[in-house]
Amino acid sequence: MSKEQYDLVILGGGTAGYVAAIRATQLGKKVAIVENSLLGGTCLHKGCIPTKALLKSAEVMRTINHASDFGVDVDSFKLNYEKIQERKQEIVSQMHNGVSQLMKYNEIAVFNGNGRILGPSLFSPQSGTISVEYEDGESELIPNSNVLIATGSDPLSLPFLPFDHQVVLSSDDMLNLQNLPQNLAIIGAGVIGLEFASMMTDFGVDVTVIEAGERIAPTESKTVAKTLKQDLETRGVTFHEKVQLSAEDISQQDDVIEIKIAESEQRFDKVLVAIGRKPRTEDIGLNNTKIQTTDKGHIITNDYQQTADQHIYAAGDCVGKLQLAHVGSKEGMVAVEHMFDQTPLPINYQIMPRCIYTQPEVASLGLNVEEAKAEGYKAKAVKVPFKAIGKAVIEDTKNQSGFCEIVIDQDHDTVLGINMIGPHVTELINEASLLQFMNGSTLELGLTTHAHPSLSEVLMELGLKVENRSIHV
Repeated sequence: MSKEQYDLVILGGGTAGYVAAIRATQLGKKVAIVENSLLGGTCLHKGCIPTKALLKSAEVMRTINHASDFGVDVDSFKLNYEKIQERKQEIVSQMHNGVSQLMKYNEIAVFNGNGRILGPSLFSPQSGTISVEYEDGESELIPNSNVLIATGSDPLSLPFLPFDHQVVLSSDDMLNLQNLPQNLAIIGAGVIGLEFASMMTDFGVDVTVIEAGERIAPTESKTVAKTLKQDLETRGVTFHEKVQLSAEDISQQDDVIEIKIAESEQRFDKVLVAIGRKPRTEDIGLNNTKIQTTDKGHIITNDYQQTADQHIYAAGDCVGKLQLAHVGSKEGMVAVEHMFDQTPLPINYQIMPRCIYTQPEVASLGLNVEEAKAEGYKAKAVKVPFKAIGKAVIEDTKNQSGFCEIVIDQDHDTVLGINMIGPHVTELINEASLLQFMNGSTLELGLTTHAHPSLSEVLMELGLKVENRSIHV
């Protein structure tokens, strides 16, 4: 058994886990993290950071391809995917080193092994002691007063199409491709599938997206989804919606796969299965606790991330709310502040920003107009196109289909949601997030002076338009 008694032991050193650990040390607590892989978790090593690094290279490729539109003629250039992968890894390594230094600076103990929660024993009257198993077969017990479960999630496979990591790929596999395929099928048109579709088509790959639902980007508004689909189609992506695949539709050989789509057999070099993620909640000792889970394995918590065992909390992908890194970080901080009597505000998921880093970018928070009406609100949507904003026209003179839309509850004159598609909206959404957090009004948004020219002027115009005071639209 460890000689140390910890105030908090965290299972998982991903974004939710290490942020929570730092917050706990700020409160003067003794903290340990148990991580079986690398600090930083999925976001740093298999998700947000490496994906966006590749998307940045795709953006540069797209810019060069269209350089003549900006009056710059480029005679010759070529894609160096090996260098792109090297750059991605350099970014990941730099940020991983940064997280490791943060652990040392904050004196957070890190145990590199598999952690499991033990039940009550001679060592502890309550469940929660953590057993850490190491690769060499040794183990260690870590006594503590509180536990935070932040074990994350893994890519979800199709029952009839398991990952083989050669032809049938997960998002993890896609990030480690050494050579680009000539053609790629993507099953699933959610955030992950769409980001890879945008990236790969910019890299010159022939991309086909297969979606079982009625439309792509099902969590976004219909107008945003339609605009994104049209733009991706213009750039070469083929979409098939309302296609329910089964084992009979798949024929796989050693190095290719055939998929029957609308009675037509199509052959692909690779297929990415991007249908969602599953929580890592198996074999971590939940059976030794009072913790309850959903049918899909997500841990059930109250508004402060507290489980049925009051000294055990959970945050991040394993609770299955919004599976986003910044949301996991927020959940981790709320959990720590609640367990150590800091009276935090519970998370309002309606004001959590959501982003899709495609080209064009998509960002939103709260409800779209379809969702608002379905919930019984007397909702209306007010829209401002980016083509009315000078900086947006400078960004791209040819593609000006983007817009920013605000959804208003007409009975109470409050903002229910904001939806954006266009240049750099994954940055602009943070101003909207602050507006909602501060319970700001549309008039306050409209009367706030915005620098000119700037993309954020779209929000000023939007606030003014709600009040029938817009200048440029």
